[in-house]
Amino acid sequence: MERSQLKAWQIWSMSLGLLGINFGWGLQMANMSAIYEFLGAKPDQIPILWLAAPITGLLVQPIIGWFSDRTWCFLGRRRPYFLFGAILASLALILMPLSHSLWMAAILLWILDATVNISMGPFRALIPDILPIQQRTRAYITQGILIATGTVLASALPWVLQHFQWATHSSSHQTIPNLVKYSFWIGAAIFMVTILWTVLTTKEIPPTNVVPQKTSLKQTCKELWQDFLSMPKTMKDLAWVMMFSWAGLFCMFLFFPIAVAHQVFHAEVGSAAYQQGLAWAGMCFAFYSFIFLIVSLIMPWFANRFRAKNIYATCLTCGGLGLLGILFAHTPWQLLILMVGVGIAFSGMQSLPYAMLADALPRHKLGTYMGLFNLFIVIPEIVVSLCLGWAITYLLHGDRHFAVALGGVFMLFSAFLVKRVRSAPAAKLEECRNAA
Repeated sequence: MERSQLKAWQIWSMSLGLLGINFGWGLQMANMSAIYEFLGAKPDQIPILWLAAPITGLLVQPIIGWFSDRTWCFLGRRRPYFLFGAILASLALILMPLSHSLWMAAILLWILDATVNISMGPFRALIPDILPIQQRTRAYITQGILIATGTVLASALPWVLQHFQWATHSSSHQTIPNLVKYSFWIGAAIFMVTILWTVLTTKEIPPTNVVPQKTSLKQTCKELWQDFLSMPKTMKDLAWVMMFSWAGLFCMFLFFPIAVAHQVFHAEVGSAAYQQGLAWAGMCFAFYSFIFLIVSLIMPWFANRFRAKNIYATCLTCGGLGLLGILFAHTPWQLLILMVGVGIAFSGMQSLPYAMLADALPRHKLGTYMGLFNLFIVIPEIVVSLCLGWAITYLLHGDRHFAVALGGVFMLFSAFLVKRVRSAPAAKLEECRNAA
């Protein structure tokens, strides 16, 4: 079926669920290391406790993509996965701040990350499903804006709530502060409402070639492996960029909040200064997300005037310099300056690789390949989770800010790798246009 152009509000509506998804994801990234420390985790244990999240993504993303390519029901092709993931993720967000032990928090992180992946993966495939080629870059940038908005709101929420007595009051026997609890519960509501908006307002186009799902697990794995081996050249090149850039970002997510509390606020776990440090780290996350939002708004102007590869490399370079700068930051305000570079990088990471990739993929396997592409986010996260704790203990002498700076090195290398990305051949682009 020929795809007609959609109005601006329709593009925003079909992507609104990403605001809620990234509200929940932002809360997770900004607060989970602190929750683990509240529950007694040592610095070298934190990366291992995070390990459940990327392993979940490694398994869930390609499988959900494979199944969504083969789905059609009254809710459509991608929307059933949005809704199912949102329900379970909201429940995990409600229960997370009620954790009373490390194992409970780790299990809930596993559930949360699995369900976020169930909702997130099909969103990338929804755009080429519905939109003509000329609107896809704009739609991916719109998704980037909504991702930024959700992350800004999630990161700033604990700082905002600390100004209300009802949110900061905690009993002496409480492990996790009310500030964190209320943030997660508000996030659960926003997650559910935004996903429902997308599900109820978006109309999917019935596919002409839905492949039956009646295949064995062995056959499913075999097909996924064959698709992985036959990735388009553009996807293979972008995979290396994704792995190093996300390894850098994951170093920041793991250790930036507690690095701020320990290295800049010179606080110990459980002290008032420690909570102030975490709140300021949340504001830093909110600020880089705000920069991410601003850059995403002007990204269409740059995309119309410069090559995507050049923009992408520049964004990643800014991020690498921003993360390296933590070695020289001694005041809270200096941290905000560094977040400018991180926000610029994150803007490029959330839109440009997907826009570069979309036209290089076969139409009937969009969900599968978008799911496989996200493996190159979770694989470096697994490596970082397994190795960074050891590196902090034996190489970095327990200094958390060195772990963040290491992320800057990874991101600068990813900027170099962008120049090696090969574009889809003209014949391939023509094939995609005909299929669309």
